[in-house]
Amino acid sequence: MADYLVIVESPAKAKTIERYLGKKYKVKASLGHVRDLPKSQMGVDVENEFEPKYITIRGKGPVLKELKTAAKKAKRVYLAADPDREGEAIAWHLAHSLDIDDKSECRVVFNEITKEAIKDSFKQPRTINSDLVDAQQARRILDRLVGYNISPILWKKVKKGLSAGRVQSVAVKIIIDRENEIKKFVPEEYWTIEGDFLKDKEKFEGSFYGVDGKKQELKTEDDVKAIQQRMKGKDFSVEKVNKRERKRNPSLPFTTSSLQQEAARKLNFRAKKTMMIAQQLYEGIDLGGKQGTTGLITYMRTDSTRLSNSAKEDAKQYVEENFGEEYLGNRKSGKKQEGAQDAHEAIRPTGAVRDPKSMKSKLSRDQYRLYKLIWDRFIASQMAPAVLDTMTVHMYNEGVEFRATGSEVKFKGFMKVYVEGRDDNKKEKDKLLPHIEEGMTVKAEEIKPNQHFTQPPPRYTEARLVKTLEELGIGRPSTYAPTLDTIQRRGYVALDNKRFIPTELGEIVLDQLREYFPEIIDVDFTKEMEDDLDAIEDGTENWVSIIKDFYKDFEPRLTKAEKEMEEIEIKDEPAGIDCEKCGHEMVYKMGRYGKFLACSNFPDCRNTKPILKKVGVTCPKCKEGEVVERKSKKNRKFFGCDQYPECDFISWDKPISRPCPKCDSLLVEKKSKKGNQIQCTECDYKEEPQ
Repeated sequence: MADYLVIVESPAKAKTIERYLGKKYKVKASLGHVRDLPKSQMGVDVENEFEPKYITIRGKGPVLKELKTAAKKAKRVYLAADPDREGEAIAWHLAHSLDIDDKSECRVVFNEITKEAIKDSFKQPRTINSDLVDAQQARRILDRLVGYNISPILWKKVKKGLSAGRVQSVAVKIIIDRENEIKKFVPEEYWTIEGDFLKDKEKFEGSFYGVDGKKQELKTEDDVKAIQQRMKGKDFSVEKVNKRERKRNPSLPFTTSSLQQEAARKLNFRAKKTMMIAQQLYEGIDLGGKQGTTGLITYMRTDSTRLSNSAKEDAKQYVEENFGEEYLGNRKSGKKQEGAQDAHEAIRPTGAVRDPKSMKSKLSRDQYRLYKLIWDRFIASQMAPAVLDTMTVHMYNEGVEFRATGSEVKFKGFMKVYVEGRDDNKKEKDKLLPHIEEGMTVKAEEIKPNQHFTQPPPRYTEARLVKTLEELGIGRPSTYAPTLDTIQRRGYVALDNKRFIPTELGEIVLDQLREYFPEIIDVDFTKEMEDDLDAIEDGTENWVSIIKDFYKDFEPRLTKAEKEMEEIEIKDEPAGIDCEKCGHEMVYKMGRYGKFLACSNFPDCRNTKPILKKVGVTCPKCKEGEVVERKSKKNRKFFGCDQYPECDFISWDKPISRPCPKCDSLLVEKKSKKGNQIQCTECDYKEEPQ
């Protein structure tokens, strides 16, 4: 029997760590938590200092029995759960279940699963950090008090299966507030004037700036006409040319939040998928040969951008060897964000030498794409700034000023490896201008006025919402992905074209919370509670006192809501069609992904149908049905014939109503980074992206 027992959370990690530690160590997995609050009851004794009642999680009995047997035979037991609050709590629960003194040096933590990091961690075991445990326990108890008290009221007054949580309720409020902004938005007209200019035979673009040296807004067509009438001829004199050199610094390495945002922008990954793949890269990939299974990235739940000195040296060596000394940067760590734990490093590769190209054959497509994103960002963060030459040309005609701006990359620096994505999906374009000097004359080939209307604020994508939650101090790295998942599963919001829209159910629940539990959806209150949890972790606050302060105001609100909240009946809306199975009327019902059609004769008749959105195109296959928008089992949008199953026409791209002018076949609208492009399904006909 091995001398030492090591307990980790995941079986994948167990095999790798056992191989690193050698024959004297036996490594087993707890498969996450072994104890928790019971699901069937509150599990918190409100009358006795909020004492939690922990029980062995259902199904974990055999795992715990195996761990107890192994612990009795071992000389010493090490608890090596993940290096965060939750991992510390798991270690504490294991210590209690296995009769291990939590004041003994039984806890080991590591930020990466590599041979060196694992061996180093076992040279410096420590005691279980009770402040970390208390912070996690306080969060768990707080969420239980909120969820297990408010949810039953919502079940009784609104609908079964609903829930209310601190972070999820604020997230829903943010989405609904944005939707209300959009509804109230009144577009305002404005105009721009763009010009195509010629210097000799070289063409470049310029935009109207103002008159007589002052910037001027164009609000109406009359404003535009006044500018056009003032200008005479097509000659513009160049009165000023500003040139300057500008440096652009690389982005800092990834935190959990910034990784989720960038993976959404560049890889089209949902937050949940990003974290799942990051977990796989952290726990280890089989690289074959002597390397075996090796962790490729450091721990993926972090809000720190800090890098260890050894990681910086690793990146420095790689950059110098592969790009040259001139590409070496001297980037300092980013400023610690308010509320950031900074417990461990940013997310980075465990070795710069394992570049994406060399790892590609060992990884799945999605693993490779995420690993490349992390590796590129890390290497770029330690590279030299990019150097750009920027130029602004001031051109005048009768006092009317147009300006042309452009830039040229003089030295790529970090941009040779990586450039951060943008939320608006527009690629940055460096407009190059011809050689222009003061005193020259350029000609306006065409002056084009354009009418515009101001746009409402955009709905939240997953990336935008994660960024907003982080900026507001709501939640922590481990909470973002499960929060977004929960609010969709509960049917409070839905994703439409990758943007969150609230459902009727979400608005009803928020209205009730707003009236009876305003603090639960208050952004400042929720942020302050996160700060209190951080204070518990730092050892400056007592967890019982924090919970008491919260509950003394919360309890009377519960009593009031139980008595005064009126029952809300979400009525089924008649659909105006009959059920083809039993003849009763079909109605619109609210489901997980929004409304759907169901028979009013439920439960005797269980006929249901999706609500089909017509796109105004006759089915190109059967020539009788209409093309409608549908959803796949994975909630992905596609287009099919409304006569299905008699007609099996499907298309992932949206068909449009006019035929191809070249071959008379079906035209579809394909989405691309440049915009929506119309192209033929049979021939090579294409139209420029809109």
